[in-house]
Amino acid sequence: MRHQFIKLVVAPLLIATFATASHAQTASCVNDAPNPYQLVANWAQTPRPWAPTNNVFIDSKDNVWVFDRCEDKGCLESKMSPIWELSSSGKVLRNFGAGMFVFPHEVVTDRDGNVWVVDAQAAPGKGMQVMKLSPDGKVLMTLGKAGETGTGLDVFNQPTAVAFAPNGDIFISEGHAPTFGNSRIMKFDKTGKFIKTFGRLGSGNGEFKGPHVLAFDSQGRLFVADRSNSRVDIFSQDGTFIAAWKQFGQPSSVFVSKDDTIYVGAAFPDPAAKKGQLRGIVVGSAKDGSLKAFIPDPADLDQVIRGTSASGIAADDKGTIYAADVGTHNLRKYVKVN
Repeated sequence: MRHQFIKLVVAPLLIATFATASHAQTASCVNDAPNPYQLVANWAQTPRPWAPTNNVFIDSKDNVWVFDRCEDKGCLESKMSPIWELSSSGKVLRNFGAGMFVFPHEVVTDRDGNVWVVDAQAAPGKGMQVMKLSPDGKVLMTLGKAGETGTGLDVFNQPTAVAFAPNGDIFISEGHAPTFGNSRIMKFDKTGKFIKTFGRLGSGNGEFKGPHVLAFDSQGRLFVADRSNSRVDIFSQDGTFIAAWKQFGQPSSVFVSKDDTIYVGAAFPDPAAKKGQLRGIVVGSAKDGSLKAFIPDPADLDQVIRGTSASGIAADDKGTIYAADVGTHNLRKYVKVN
């Protein structure tokens, strides 16, 4: 079944159209992607069980940042702290943020060690914002208006992710299933001053249907997990559309490492698989879109809803992979074994 899947989905790699020159760029055909990774069981030593874990991020010290949703009922009325910093061995270094959020969606750190969080839903006077925090949780900047939403340039409608260009510019994606919100990218300078917006709800080039996660490669190109369009979109920093890669299936997450390895938590249509999908982590090249490895989801994820493989994903400089699972309330860790 794996062999048939790779033939059907991996072989027909897209032709990437670039803004400055048009040329065919073909990655090698992979007939049977290997799985050189081993799952590390029970690696995180948290004082409470994970709530739904939507994302994971690795900082410059190889520490692991996680944003979970406090408990099964969510964060709105919870006293639990949803922001976690762990060592690579699983020791909890920090846990904070109680009472601050409605619907935690992403936590990342910037080059200065500040912590950025995305709150994707609204409640009276809270949520629908992106916040910059100090490492101990002090609010340093907020983008968007607390508890407000809309189509204006000073508010968000379901913000999902934040990423930083090499010059410090801030990129924020909006739009989450099932309503998809504004389905656009907002761009700000490093001080939070609005620069521009690009994209809209749709399925054409330059359009989005639930941009779920953002990442930059070494060239400064913006990669977007355009989940409900089943593609990874690539843009220049001015919002010019470059390419749409469909060989990575329906991406819930995307991460690009320093060496331009791309990691995608993906789902592929497969009538022979449980839930009608083959789900797992795809490892490839952000330079040419070629696929290098495929890690099938563990069996416990067969019990959860469609398309939930690795809602968040990250990897350290050694290639150790971390995958955040909403459905099973878990944070997986994989090490490369060959």
